[in-house]
Amino acid sequence: MTFIELLSYVGANCKYDLMDGDINTTLAKAIDGTHKNPIVGNIIAQMYKNSGITSPDAALERAQAIKTLGPIRLTYMKDDAPVEGFRLVEDIVHKIDGAFNDEAMRLKE
Repeated sequence: MTFIELLSYVGANCKYDLMDGDINTTLAKAIDGTHKNPIVGNIIAQMYKNSGITSPDAALERAQAIKTLGPIRLTYMKDDAPVEGFRLVEDIVHKIDGAFNDEAMRLKE
């Protein structure tokens, strides 16, 4: 699964509004810090930057995707971090698992 495919799945299934335009615009705004929701933008940007990939069309493994959230989770687990950020990260973790589970099921069919 590519980063863009993963972000598209998470954006479509997350209970929070992650999108700020189409998928490529959302990623671009997250990376340049202009996303309409600074917390969401930061999470998306950090996921991309922490993934180690050089293109949004590059393939990403489940473990790699989950690992990107490690530093982000620590940030939002601090006492002074916004609760909204922690809830977002937790929901995104579950949606990433769902994306890879759905992909595995499709490949088995």
